[in-house]
Amino acid sequence: MKIYMVGGAVRDRLLGLPVTDRDWVVVGATPEQMVARGFVPVGRDFPVFLHPETHEEYALARTERKVAPGYAGFTFHAAPDVKLEQDLARRDLTINAMAMTPDGKIIDPYGGRRDLEQRILRHVSPAFVEDPVRILRVARLATRFSAQRFRIAPETMELMRKMVEAGEVDALVPERIWVELRRALGETAPARFFEVLRECGALRRIFPEIERLFGIPQPEKYHPEVDTGVHTLLVVNQAARLTADREVRFAALVHDLGKGTTPRDQWPRHVGHEQRGVPLVKQFCERLRVPGKYRELALLVTRYHLYFHRAAELRGTTMLDLLQKLDAFRRPQRFEQFLVACEADSRGRFGYEERRPPQLDIFHAAYEAAAAVRPSDLVAEGLKGGAISDALRRRRSVAIEKVRAA
Repeated sequence: MKIYMVGGAVRDRLLGLPVTDRDWVVVGATPEQMVARGFVPVGRDFPVFLHPETHEEYALARTERKVAPGYAGFTFHAAPDVKLEQDLARRDLTINAMAMTPDGKIIDPYGGRRDLEQRILRHVSPAFVEDPVRILRVARLATRFSAQRFRIAPETMELMRKMVEAGEVDALVPERIWVELRRALGETAPARFFEVLRECGALRRIFPEIERLFGIPQPEKYHPEVDTGVHTLLVVNQAARLTADREVRFAALVHDLGKGTTPRDQWPRHVGHEQRGVPLVKQFCERLRVPGKYRELALLVTRYHLYFHRAAELRGTTMLDLLQKLDAFRRPQRFEQFLVACEADSRGRFGYEERRPPQLDIFHAAYEAAAAVRPSDLVAEGLKGGAISDALRRRRSVAIEKVRAA
């Protein structure tokens, strides 16, 4: 029995990056031998075990064979006679197909170390085309390592295009797409994920609502970048600069989907795109089974982000209505999420990247003034029933107007 650390842990260690998750491959062992040593079996499709102390995953060396379309259409063979090189050969990229012995020796049969040094994402073998999830993984790794300027090998990009043309990505299940999208949104520059998918043609198949935004113009006076798709990616990256909150980053991604449905004869203006975007975001979230918290914030940002940009024009009653629609008084944290997403929208324009929008101060002042008028104070005055809500609305509107006039 021989044990090797494999995959991303070896890659990140060679890159000098923190290693958070370690995976192991065991060569020359049977499931019975693993159980006898105290390992806990957890794999359903092939033998994977948890270490009795560290709880890290140990998988028996295996080979795989494509038997049906889609990422799940594989059969696996795990046996003591499977060699380490055979196990590494089934992996997606050369930089993920390295192993390390307990004494630190690197086993690199497919040139992964060379590709690390040259900052290249290259497929291990033609079998790459058999698993459509690899397209998403390559896009995500290109995103993760964008600061290190990793590029995708031309031959790998060509394989990805062929996979899209063959309809392989159509077999991806919503849950797996969402997992990779959520991971990509957690990177420092998420826009790269969508750029890679667009380059290989997968964006229009997986995220057609986002693909549709490219080539649609906006008024240059407000959007020097002009192109709506370019603006969307700028906004996503600005959201990543402002917060690590993936819910905010997702809202930034989908906030302008409505512009994709603006009639051509109305370009470059997009009157009513916020309302048109709401059903598109709902469909997007339903198709990918996006969690409720992401969906709720995305819908609020989509519907009301234009109110943010027009904050200086809003009357006190309109501002109060918006605060109530955002549920700001009961959920101040979500109110702050809304503001951050709108700030990213403002900064996601050429020349505006370092400009803090003044609307933030307007909204904060309005919220604080309105929140200072408390229902409990009205009850203490002897008001009851509907009189409380009427007085609360009236006084909060007046409070907002006062800070606006100050």
